[in-house]
Amino acid sequence: MLNRLTAPLAALSLLALSAGGAFAGSHEMKLEGDLKIFSDMSNPAPRAVMEGMVERFEQMHPDLDVELTVIDREAYKTQIRNFLSANPPDVANWYAGNRMAPYVDAGLFMDVSDLWDDEMSAQLASTKGAMTMDGKQYGVPYTYYQWGVYYRKDLYDQYGLDEPQDWESFKANCQTLLDNGVKCFTIGTKFLWTAGGWFDYLNLRTNGFDYHMKLTAGEVAWTDEGVRQTFANWRELIDMGAFIDNHTAYSWQEALPFMVNGEAAAYLMGNFAVAPLREAGLTDEQLDYYQFPAINPDVELAEDAPTDTFHIPSGAQNPEAAKAFLKFVTSAENQTMINAGDALGQLPVNAESSVDEDKFLKEGFTTLSENSPGGVAQFFDRDAPAEMAKVAMEGFQEFMVRPDNLDQILQRLQKAAERIYE
Repeated sequence: MLNRLTAPLAALSLLALSAGGAFAGSHEMKLEGDLKIFSDMSNPAPRAVMEGMVERFEQMHPDLDVELTVIDREAYKTQIRNFLSANPPDVANWYAGNRMAPYVDAGLFMDVSDLWDDEMSAQLASTKGAMTMDGKQYGVPYTYYQWGVYYRKDLYDQYGLDEPQDWESFKANCQTLLDNGVKCFTIGTKFLWTAGGWFDYLNLRTNGFDYHMKLTAGEVAWTDEGVRQTFANWRELIDMGAFIDNHTAYSWQEALPFMVNGEAAAYLMGNFAVAPLREAGLTDEQLDYYQFPAINPDVELAEDAPTDTFHIPSGAQNPEAAKAFLKFVTSAENQTMINAGDALGQLPVNAESSVDEDKFLKEGFTTLSENSPGGVAQFFDRDAPAEMAKVAMEGFQEFMVRPDNLDQILQRLQKAAERIYE
């Protein structure tokens, strides 16, 4: 479904920005021929963003014919390997970290390390690791969003609690809430990945980013003592009764009312939870956010920040234009525009971009650009192979309900890892 596209009026009104900065630099290169882009940005707001980028880039290069194909996101996931192999476009959307690894390993994504000069490496430093395999970069990021603890500030104020700075104050806050009949955290684990978020943060804070990435890459055993310490920390919260009851019955959305109604004080979740919490009636005076606190003081803080990306297929017919488009995508001006509150409503990766005035986006940008020296993970089910992620997250959910099963769970995960990573 090939679409010749026109930009929304809002995007056209911003075309004047292209006169300066990195946009102006794009004019220095004369591009011609066809540039074929495949995108999974099929929901209305992301699609408008994608169309706007194509229109602005085409305005800069009038001799270039840009053709955009937008595919439903779920269908895209099943089609990508086929179109990369058989009839590749020049640019394709995808995801960072382990999600790009199969296509790098298969030789289907082009090495674009030459784009990552000193300037780009500095501006996109927070995500360079997620775009790197064997010392080479295979794409560029265009948006990401923070995870963290979203909490009822009014409840914290009511019980005299401050944002925790370490593991002990984190647990002390939890105990105060429990003593007053309030669960510390809501969660819905019916669809497993929410438990993956808890494992990520507990493991990143217990053992650090490098250890976490080695574990998800199959280089650390699930029976390792470091993994056991992560689960021991998790068990402290479980044994306290920190989480809502019967969480296996709820999706992440179905767990929101516990926080809205004040039955639970916080949610470890991505920034996408803010909109439904607001829609449910919580005000920004009632809602706040903090970075998951340190557990091991010797471990640098690292974050989960799922990152969406652009890549150049190895079979691209116009790689010169494709590289120019990737440079355009990552420019500070474009990143500011596409991540605005009335666009993607997420975070620009470029450290020189401006962030939307939304308070949660500002806090998230500070967290990811200034307070995550340990690194940026993509999320458990993006960092681990799909089969391993499924088995492991089933184990996380079981552990939250039956923590005494830990030995059997870890043995099962290790056996699966030996088969999956062979």
